[in-house]
Amino acid sequence: MIPIAVTEAARVLGAELVGSDGDSGATEITALVADSRQAGPGTLFLALPGEHVDGHDFVDAAFAAGATAAVTAHPVQAPGPCLVVADPLVAAGRLARDQVDRGVTGGLLVTAITGSAGKTSTKDLLAHLLETAGPTVAPVGNLNNELGVPLTVCRIDARTRHLVIEMGARGTGHIGYLCTIAPPQVAAVLNVGTAHVGEFGSRAAIANAKGEIIEALPPGGTAVLNADDPMVWAMRDRTSARPVGTGVGAEPRSEDAVWATDVRSDSLGRCSFALSEKWRGAVADSVDVRLGLSGRHQVANAVAAVAMARVLGVPMPAVASALATARPRSRWRMELTERSDRVLVVNDAYNANPESMRSAVDTVAAMLASRPGATGWAVLGDMLELGASTGTQHQALGAYVAEHGLHRLVAVGALAEDLVAGAASAGTGLRAEVAVDSVDAAARVLAELAPGDVVLVKGSRGLALDTVAAALMAADGDGHGHGRDEDST
Repeated sequence: MIPIAVTEAARVLGAELVGSDGDSGATEITALVADSRQAGPGTLFLALPGEHVDGHDFVDAAFAAGATAAVTAHPVQAPGPCLVVADPLVAAGRLARDQVDRGVTGGLLVTAITGSAGKTSTKDLLAHLLETAGPTVAPVGNLNNELGVPLTVCRIDARTRHLVIEMGARGTGHIGYLCTIAPPQVAAVLNVGTAHVGEFGSRAAIANAKGEIIEALPPGGTAVLNADDPMVWAMRDRTSARPVGTGVGAEPRSEDAVWATDVRSDSLGRCSFALSEKWRGAVADSVDVRLGLSGRHQVANAVAAVAMARVLGVPMPAVASALATARPRSRWRMELTERSDRVLVVNDAYNANPESMRSAVDTVAAMLASRPGATGWAVLGDMLELGASTGTQHQALGAYVAEHGLHRLVAVGALAEDLVAGAASAGTGLRAEVAVDSVDAAARVLAELAPGDVVLVKGSRGLALDTVAAALMAADGDGHGHGRDEDST
């Protein structure tokens, strides 16, 4: 965090400063935390009301751990200065915006990414590319909401050259608000899918919300848009910023563009491809790239990250080299672990939506092609927030699993019967069954797992299917895997 005195922070927030003497008011804040267990010297503790606990009950604990000050919604008895505001969460956004403004004055470049799928993967890839050009701050995991964005922003310091922000939305106006906290100079929209369609009501409404990130760009900014997705490519009409088209398989019809062709994958689903670009209509020579992540869907993510990095001046040779060394930074996204018996566990259990589910199934199917005789397993859980289409989407996914080369489906959750029914309707002979819970699911797989098999584990975060993957890896005969981690969304 760019250091800021307690009294100056109170001024920025319009806060009433309570319990401060002259010395404490002059003390500098150097970090923002929302968990008292992370408090320490220099930290500003954000007292937020939670679903089960109230942060105000932990103000004393934060000061005991060394916190410099706290932001509260009402005066509290505390052994240190409190900045009293109407809404601590809004205050966090205001403090973060002040940090961005200070950083931009010193040369900070702000980039932002949104999309229905692939945000976290692309954010991690972009951070990896930008680190070749200077100190970079990006979210840990998927901190992409009105709390996560301020927490990420407040990790910058005076040396930070690049700030990468991931922006999610559960309704209209959410991304627009996040852009007031961290106004981007370069922004990307990856795709418009069906994640959260139950909350938005339609893909058109999702597109409208995602496009808020493009509307926030300044006239001199750059909009990186997926030209393969018509709903995304149409967003170029919503901004005066320069559009850069991205694509996989064909050259985008755009004056400025980055795209991939000749995509091929190895036995672990890692793709190689020819990476091409054109600026002001002039096509440059393509370069061959080998991506260090598994899954064909990662190619589109990589192309978007490359386009953003190139706009920011990262040389193409540095980009190509960095893509080859990219590794996952966020847990439970296409994490690959090969056991001593060559069983390959694909832990993609962080989250799920119809698009990312199909991408994961495709990746496992590609892996099976290099493992003759191996059984392909899918341990799948519910996809949440799909609204009225929930049942049909799960049935369609079950059919997709059956039709794309996998052999066994173990379904977990309230929608498990729909997954199994969809698989049965495909008539391919895939064996599908319902597990009572994650423990039962792991037991069913372990009972019949054979050397060389591939097991995909994926579902919405609420089902915690990472425990299934952990059980499968713990059953390894030699007690360890070979730890190849790959990232998806």
